[in-house]
Amino acid sequence: MTELEKIAFKNRLKLAGEHIIEQRIAAAKTLIDNAQEAANNEEKSSAGDKYETARAMNQLEKEMHSKQLAAQVKELALLHEVKTDVIYTKVSPGACIEGAGMIFFIAAGLGKQTMEEKLVLYLSPLAPLAKTLHSKKAGDLFVFGGKEVRIDAVY
Repeated sequence: MTELEKIAFKNRLKLAGEHIIEQRIAAAKTLIDNAQEAANNEEKSSAGDKYETARAMNQLEKEMHSKQLAAQVKELALLHEVKTDVIYTKVSPGACIEGAGMIFFIAAGLGKQTMEEKLVLYLSPLAPLAKTLHSKKAGDLFVFGGKEVRIDAVY
């Protein structure tokens, strides 16, 4: 790949990551709304304990989804800060690292994704593996999945 192709690829990875996070945000908002609606529709029964238990469970569900929403909003903000228009020689946020037959993209914690028929592991810059990789360059070694992996390229 040329430098321009590498930058274009990283830009596509970033856009795909933003899309994934935006979908997760929308899903969390829907789940919050559903939990609130369920709580509002809960009818008071003759046994008040049943009503109170159901409302408490709906409230807990709403809080759980609210935490997930906040985490995704934070992840999206971190991803927006990542610069993909730079070719890196050492691993840092915004870098792609090739090795172990896959690409590691230091940008957002989205896990394994298949992009353009390539296996890409999206890593949050705050993830332990990203911290291990930080400042490494092509030719360096790191441990992934219990195996020693050579970095083939950083860009």
